[in-house]
Amino acid sequence: MRDPNRRLVKSALWPMIFVSFGCAALVIFLSSCSGGQTVQHESQKIEEDTIAVRYSIIFIIHGDNDYLYHDTSDNKFYANEETLAEVKRIAEENPHAEVFIFHQKPASHFLFFFPLRDGEFYYYRNGQLRANELYWRDQEQSNFNLELELYRRFRVKNEREMLSMFLYFGHEIPEFAKAGYDASYPDRTFAVQDLANGLKEFTTDSARFDLLVLSTCYGGTPFTVGMLGNYAQTIIASPDNLHLSYFDLKSLESLDISLKDGEVPAFANKFAQQIFDKLTKDIQTVVSIAVYDVDSVQEYLQSVYSTYEHSLNTLSRQISSAAIEHCDCADIPVYIMPAMNRGVNVFYRSARFGRSKNKQNHSGWECWKE
Repeated sequence: MRDPNRRLVKSALWPMIFVSFGCAALVIFLSSCSGGQTVQHESQKIEEDTIAVRYSIIFIIHGDNDYLYHDTSDNKFYANEETLAEVKRIAEENPHAEVFIFHQKPASHFLFFFPLRDGEFYYYRNGQLRANELYWRDQEQSNFNLELELYRRFRVKNEREMLSMFLYFGHEIPEFAKAGYDASYPDRTFAVQDLANGLKEFTTDSARFDLLVLSTCYGGTPFTVGMLGNYAQTIIASPDNLHLSYFDLKSLESLDISLKDGEVPAFANKFAQQIFDKLTKDIQTVVSIAVYDVDSVQEYLQSVYSTYEHSLNTLSRQISSAAIEHCDCADIPVYIMPAMNRGVNVFYRSARFGRSKNKQNHSGWECWKE
């Protein structure tokens, strides 16, 4: 005969187990939502270091969209995760640098109901991880407020001039406010102007970034270079199609450049050449990487500004984008001007197939055509 008391004990245990599980879940949820999740080891506290910091590098990796790809062996990879791993390695291998990494991740939930922080921040100095903190990303207007707060909290307060770089990895950044950039927040808009506003705040206390790198599709438009060029002296971008995982970052390992005249542009061209070499080896589609000397391209940007602005205004009113497409600005007569190639160094190879396989060169500027 079964013991009725034993049955009673079992039935009494279930509420206790449920309550215990709920308490544990609540503790985890509260810890995930609490502020100040900075991981700092006692031996790695932020303090004055004996090794001088010569480089300040900011990486923003947008991972809230479809970044899945397969290699030739059909292995599955997520480009943003691959980029994050490579960027961490760069941070570890530069003893004279401070490195800020902002990984913008997809939204996720604990137990389906409780939202978790969807941004992760890493701060390296002198090759060591000094801080690792979760934060909330912008869900409405894109203002980089939380990234800026973390940047200002940890950056080196150094009277010595440092070489500064900003690298952005993600999808094509729209040139006018457009929803859908984030998979988690489909109503959130993000545009070139939003990135420019963020760059302005990152450079409040200093001159322009010495180097800005856009690992995105179609970053080499007159509007994009003109807008972002207000906050950078040299820009590397692709005027054509580009997957964020394709940028070869080996040039950033063990940095050895200074602010002497010509060293940063020379490094930018070497960097672009290395990217180009990797792309032409690995892919069959068009390869187009350009280096823009921002001061030198101003004459061309000013001469085409009104024409391109009109094109953007027309584009923003289009109900469907099926009737318009990207093209080399040199394919549109009104954009062909004497200063078009001044200050632009273009690395280009045509596609191995398709209608553009016979195109032998590129101006470095990308436009729209109907």
